Amino acid sequence: MQTNYAQETLKTQIETLLKSHKIDAPLETPPENIDADLAMPTFALAKTLKKAPHLIAQDLEKTIKPPKNSLIKQIKAEGPYLNFYKDNEKYTEIVLKNITTTKQDYGKKPPKNQNVMIEYSQANTHKAFHVGHIRGTSIGESLARTMKHEGYHVTQANYQGDTGAHVAKWLWCYQKYHKNEIPPKKQSEKWIASIYVESVKKTTKENQKEIDKINSDLENNTDPDLTALWKKTREWSLKSLEDIYKDLDAHFDHYFFERQMETRAKELVKDILKSRIAKIDQNATIIDLNKLGIWVLLRKDGTCLYSAKDIALAEKKFKKYNIDKSIYIIGAAQSLHMQQLFKTLELMNFKNAKNCHHLSFAEVRLPTGKMSSRTGENILYTDMLEELLAYAKQEVTKRHPEWSQKEKDISAKNITISALKFSMLNQSPNKLITFSPKEALNFEGDTGPYIQYTHARAHSILRQSTHNPSRPFNPVLLKEKEEQDLIKKLSYFPQTVTKTCEQYDPNQLASYLLELSHDFNTFYHRHPVLKAQKDLRDTRLTLVYATMQVLNNGLYLLAITAPQQM
Repeated sequence: MQTNYAQETLKTQIETLLKSHKIDAPLETPPENIDADLAMPTFALAKTLKKAPHLIAQDLEKTIKPPKNSLIKQIKAEGPYLNFYKDNEKYTEIVLKNITTTKQDYGKKPPKNQNVMIEYSQANTHKAFHVGHIRGTSIGESLARTMKHEGYHVTQANYQGDTGAHVAKWLWCYQKYHKNEIPPKKQSEKWIASIYVESVKKTTKENQKEIDKINSDLENNTDPDLTALWKKTREWSLKSLEDIYKDLDAHFDHYFFERQMETRAKELVKDILKSRIAKIDQNATIIDLNKLGIWVLLRKDGTCLYSAKDIALAEKKFKKYNIDKSIYIIGAAQSLHMQQLFKTLELMNFKNAKNCHHLSFAEVRLPTGKMSSRTGENILYTDMLEELLAYAKQEVTKRHPEWSQKEKDISAKNITISALKFSMLNQSPNKLITFSPKEALNFEGDTGPYIQYTHARAHSILRQSTHNPSRPFNPVLLKEKEEQDLIKKLSYFPQTVTKTCEQYDPNQLASYLLELSHDFNTFYHRHPVLKAQKDLRDTRLTLVYATMQVLNNGLYLLAITAPQQM
């Protein structure tokens, strides 16, 4: 059964009251400089009532009165708006009871009859996993968790490129210049990436034919030794990637691979040719999508491109996994490709074409400029991790010289991963990020470590008391502005998760947690908790507990740890 959350209840009561007066108008959240809780603009009523909006608001203030025992305490006209004010005591009681009784399930919605597959990360084998990959992985993991919290049945998928031109180049370079080498136990990712960069730099028109033959032999299984080498080196890459996913706390229910799609892709291309959607042009198989351009399915030598394999993947997703919607979390550079895919599915009369959604995200740049896995002008995940870890360890040691080395290492790793992921989530997906390591690790800025530190502070306050979250509290005592601001912010958590899902934007939740942390720290600095009079102390401790719980819940939905001490 769904809990009646305070902000949702308040809004429903206002809407019901307005409808009882035959008024159907939208409600808005007023700007911060207005102390009302919700407001109704009267502009839309002016034409019907033939009155100025501010006069309509004044009339409504006189005729509409708050019902008894509701959360609505006052209704007041202000210019062209009818403002609604909540009953703080009743509201506070509902919010704190919701959180202290539901705990990690606060804001959770009942199961929806909708199966969603989220495909994200898509790190290719035989290539680097760089800082840019962290963004797609972080968005995907967070969106999967928030959609589950919202009641969706979510399947988390990863589609990895383990064959194709980039693999052929890597294998060519390995055979030519690194034969029989094995990756080092540490930093295997860097070794694998370096061979790919080397292959790009050494590729010429003359040796391209050798690379093309490797690609063809690999796809057609005509060279057993080459296939064996591919399998071995593929495992090296996958092992390296799994270590990274463990660090990032990213989880996948299904792994799809390009290699698995090739046979079905070629069958589908034959069907597309028969239906005359595609045609042969200069020995290549193409689709002319008019304004979306020419989309090539098969090369001249008959080998598959991403396009054909993506069609096969879409078919497999909906047929085998019985999903209602497929969300592709893929970089903005592939936007045209995704439009071409969806248009082709539509032309094929693929019944779920309209249930495919591309969640595009902008690239990550460094202060020095754009990154590229082809040229090596990027920062590998492992290099970035080492650099941030070194700085985080210094900060932890400075704050806690008494900790054991193990405690320092664990804390530093948590802070580092938090800094990396939060910096990727604290921007709208369509906004380009210029990643600054020092800014990401700022304990006092708008960062992941700042939210973690706030959670740890709340935990520390509770640890110094004997507070029991089920103990009765007195909402009448929480009168201060900072207390009420904090309670109001806590009440917004359920709708923030809903908004995050509706907009496919974890930045909504990340921004909310920053605001909640700011509000809590303002409250804590201005009002004593442990030194307050007993009844007030106990009630404020309940407020501290509620804040800690919501921070914990929110950090989990962002796939970021919530440490008890920092």
